[in-house]
Amino acid sequence: MDKQTIDAGKSAAITSYILIVGVLIAMSMNAEPKNPFAAFHIRQSLGLSILFVSLGLIISNFDNIMISSSMWLFVSILWTYGIFTAIKGEMRPIPLLGVFFQKWLKS
Repeated sequence: MDKQTIDAGKSAAITSYILIVGVLIAMSMNAEPKNPFAAFHIRQSLGLSILFVSLGLIISNFDNIMISSSMWLFVSILWTYGIFTAIKGEMRPIPLLGVFFQKWLKS
């Protein structure tokens, strides 16, 4: 992908990592001229948001600080990885789940 395409979609890609609100804002930013770089990171961050909410719903049934903190640590590491790849202008999927997010959230 050329540098001009990456630079054009970088603001939407970075915005998408501001949890669920950022995903919605980035989707509207990328609505008319579809940018493949921004679309890649929007799918990654949407997958992270869905993962965060679903893990939160499952883990909320347990009353254990170890389980809760490990979930927060796991999601935080993946989120940090995603936002730094967007800032650097790279299209690397998030470890473990990024390839699945790209497949499941294509539309």
